[in-house]
Amino acid sequence: MVKTIHELDLKEACIQAAREVIAEHGVEGLSLRDVARKLGVSHQAPYRHYPSRDHLLAAIMQRCFEDFADCLDQGAQHHDCDALRGMGEAYMRYAAQKPLEYRLMFGTPWPEPASHPELVRHAVHAFGLLRQHLHQQLRTAHDEAGDTPALLAQAELQALFIWSSLHGLASIMQANVMQHLVFSPEVPAMAQPFLMGMIQTALTHGPAQAPAPQVNPQDSHEN
Repeated sequence: MVKTIHELDLKEACIQAAREVIAEHGVEGLSLRDVARKLGVSHQAPYRHYPSRDHLLAAIMQRCFEDFADCLDQGAQHHDCDALRGMGEAYMRYAAQKPLEYRLMFGTPWPEPASHPELVRHAVHAFGLLRQHLHQQLRTAHDEAGDTPALLAQAELQALFIWSSLHGLASIMQANVMQHLVFSPEVPAMAQPFLMGMIQTALTHGPAQAPAPQVNPQDSHEN
């Protein structure tokens, strides 16, 4: 017998059911028909809130990015003396505790971005938190009151460096090959703090400013 779910509850119920479908069959197995079947409602019911599978997937990913950004922000606030370390620890904790959500954000092809601007906005916000903290640190270190292009570029380069480092370790820790690697007993527990220390060392002793754009000599002759 087909269930009747209150309209205010159906929209949220679809998201929860879709998460379960993805956990069981992967994102490739997600369909509105399977969501309806799991909820015990008519096949057409989910379409009242989600015109297509991609709209439902975008809603799930948007929710993930919201939670992710909130996790990073809280991590920064809890580490008053070192906001970046707090964000890094929060990043790794989120990836470890919510591997499904992490893979959805960073390992799943996105639905058409132009059709889902809210998804893009929340995803960019998560990166923006990191860039903002780095930019503020650089302004303080260089005693700059304004937003100079060079400092902004340096902050963005540092943000990409930190993000790629954290994402690399998080992805490796979730890879199947990890269970077959034979580490020294202390290495797994030391991996994350070691990475954090290396990032801090790189930020402290790395290039003082963003590298200057490379000019092609041929372009100079042409001018």
